[in-house]
Amino acid sequence: MERLFLFPVMVALLVITDSYLLPQYELLQKQLVQLEEAEGGFDQFTRSYKTFGIQRKPDNSLFFKEWAPAAEALFLTGDFNDWDKFSHPYTKKEFGKWELILPPKQDKSPAVNHNTKLKVVVHTKQGERLYRISPWAKYVTQEDTAVVYDWVHWDPPQPYVQIHPRPTKPRSLRTYEAHVGIASPEGKIASYTNFTNNVLPRIKDLGYNCIQLMAIMEHAYYASFGYQVTSFFAASSRYGTPDELKQLIDVAHSMGIVVLLDVVHSHASKNTEDGLNQFDGSNSCFFHSPPRGEHTQWDSRLFNYSSWEVLRFLLSNLRWWMEEYRFDGFRFDGVTSMLYHHHGIGTSFSGDYSEYFGLQVDEDSLVYLMLANHILHTLYPDCITIAEDVSGMPALCRAVQEGGLGFDYRLAMAIPDKWIQILKELKDEDWSMGNIVYTLTNRRFGEKCIAYAESHDQALVGDKSLAFWLMDKEMYTNMSSLVPMTHIIDRGIQLHKMIRLLTHGLGGEGYLNFMGNEFGHPEWLDFPRVGNNHSYHYARRQFNLVDMDHLRYHQLYAFDRDMNRTEDKYGWLAAQPAFVSAKHEEDKVIVFDRANVLFIFNFHPSKSFQNYRIGVEVPGKYKIKLDTDETLYGGHGRLDHNTEFFSESHPFNGRPNSMKVNIPNVTLLTHQNPPSPPNMASSGFKKIPSAKL
Repeated sequence: MERLFLFPVMVALLVITDSYLLPQYELLQKQLVQLEEAEGGFDQFTRSYKTFGIQRKPDNSLFFKEWAPAAEALFLTGDFNDWDKFSHPYTKKEFGKWELILPPKQDKSPAVNHNTKLKVVVHTKQGERLYRISPWAKYVTQEDTAVVYDWVHWDPPQPYVQIHPRPTKPRSLRTYEAHVGIASPEGKIASYTNFTNNVLPRIKDLGYNCIQLMAIMEHAYYASFGYQVTSFFAASSRYGTPDELKQLIDVAHSMGIVVLLDVVHSHASKNTEDGLNQFDGSNSCFFHSPPRGEHTQWDSRLFNYSSWEVLRFLLSNLRWWMEEYRFDGFRFDGVTSMLYHHHGIGTSFSGDYSEYFGLQVDEDSLVYLMLANHILHTLYPDCITIAEDVSGMPALCRAVQEGGLGFDYRLAMAIPDKWIQILKELKDEDWSMGNIVYTLTNRRFGEKCIAYAESHDQALVGDKSLAFWLMDKEMYTNMSSLVPMTHIIDRGIQLHKMIRLLTHGLGGEGYLNFMGNEFGHPEWLDFPRVGNNHSYHYARRQFNLVDMDHLRYHQLYAFDRDMNRTEDKYGWLAAQPAFVSAKHEEDKVIVFDRANVLFIFNFHPSKSFQNYRIGVEVPGKYKIKLDTDETLYGGHGRLDHNTEFFSESHPFNGRPNSMKVNIPNVTLLTHQNPPSPPNMASSGFKKIPSAKL
């Protein structure tokens, strides 16, 4: 049933417990009723990609439809008519719509051939003649020497057919954030096929069950990292064809991996000839008129979410990626910018409700996000949606039936900022265990978070990855196991592992890693641009470093893999939040338990502890399951993994039982009680030894 109504008892509950949420829920209800009355419901409305743009009919005639309310006239031109600008006019319809029908050729084939170019010619009321790409274009390409993109009709005679079903929605979401174009050691733009053949097996081996693909929606400027979208329905052609992307997703599904699209509905490129901007010659076709319709920091256009046709376009866009390419969900970019009229610029958030509910909130975009989540989760119950929001908007990740915005997860964006701040500003002996724990656990109860120690933001030029902050220039000279390990490399390798597992175990209900960071990828990420002489040297990921046995990168890779495999068996991400029993400032020790797994961290730069008492909840026998000090992971092998630890009926640190353990300095241990059978994974490339988990 498409309409969404709350039972009276639920309405009363919302009024009592959180009256802030009821008004936005009522706005959603109103929007759903309007969709039912005007369009017959959201199912038909969100399938508008089947009626707009270009559609081939059963008799091979072609139907074209556009929305250009400010245009005086529209024409179609292209290879099919030798670029005649006036021979094929559109017919004006109601509400700013324009339509054109091209009958088939004499041989009954379509009038426009597959893989040929088209343009919409827009005549404005001011007498201008503009050349535009259809907003609904499904494939656009750029010639080697060209500046703008071309609309290319994509209708292959034998399109790729995906055969593997979508995997079940993971209980514990372990996400590999990836960019297809940089997924190669070579200094060039890598392809969908390269990702399918060479990167997917690594992701599977590492134990990630979700891939978040960035920069898929077509963007004319490669260095924008995909965040200046020009064609919303087109998969980027710089990596290959639509069929090759479909194959990538299909193969990922065969491996049990879900694939999310990094969707950008918060803004759009200012490009006019190959973007949405001024499609019909006006400043207000898809966007608010300036200044409201411009983002000053991003130099981009802002959508008018109150427009019926903009809602049609954006909601159909989500449906298109789910249906045509069979993505499994979305990471919504720039949600903070969408939610507030101030876009988060120059604004800090303390958590007070007055910051989240008031005139500063953009109700139109808020309702759009609620509507998008409601539709996606109704049509695709296993769909995953993640919000990139730094503000901490209450109920962002609560169901729309509760007055929330309906996201499954929010990104815990304060965590990577905290780790970078610590590494930049503090000596090891000045690290505050309490402050670290506070940052990792400071999240709204009942709203799931994706924790991460670093993402693409930290890898970009102007910042440094964790590995680079920890080891810097020594990564160029001292990562070989053929030479003695220096103090800087030793410290860097140990802390790299500990920071990631502490974030993994304590920071949220999901985990994210940006490609290459799992093995401490050296250097930063910088796309070709004028400032670097259009170099691809830093726009790549050097996976080859992992395959060299004498380099220590494979030790970090092995730890990341076994960390994920350990979580896969014990499921702490899907469990209730951890109970932290120790955050000892002098000893630099953190202890917590989650999902029947006991985590023990010793961050002290020089002190190891013998017979160190820790509190435990469950009495019995404990064994080491993951040890950052293991030599396989670049550690020093100071612990005997055959040792069994037995609890005592001795209450300690808020736990009814306790036991004594040995914890070397700069070491993390996980103990598990009772033991579980191993669940080993396999891969199709060079095997890196794994610890027995």
